Amino acid sequence: MPRVIHFELNADQPERAVQFYRDVFNWQITKTDGPEDYWLIDTGEEQQGINGAITKRMNPEATTVNTINVADLEASMGKIRQAGGKVLTEKMVIPGVGSFAYCQDTEGNTFGIIQEI
Repeated sequence: MPRVIHFELNADQPERAVQFYRDVFNWQITKTDGPEDYWLIDTGEEQQGINGAITKRMNPEATTVNTINVADLEASMGKIRQAGGKVLTEKMVIPGVGSFAYCQDTEGNTFGIIQEI
């Protein structure tokens, strides 16, 4: 069964958000070397949970985005459309990770799907 495996926090001022989550939760947060401002969050291994990221908010509606691991990205994109949802982006290949797409459910909530390598 597909599970949520990642979250993204959108921030107007990512550096401020990084400091907030470090101070409040003691999360380890590292900026990536990619073309976009993106900080990976390691929430620790002491308890169950998932890791995530902080990214620059690109539009005012952007909120927290959960990413769901799927076995077949293309098939899942089709199921989303068939169920009344939307696929918001083309398939994106993330080197060393897998293939990814942003989608939207019938209520307007944005989420990601990823087919890991």
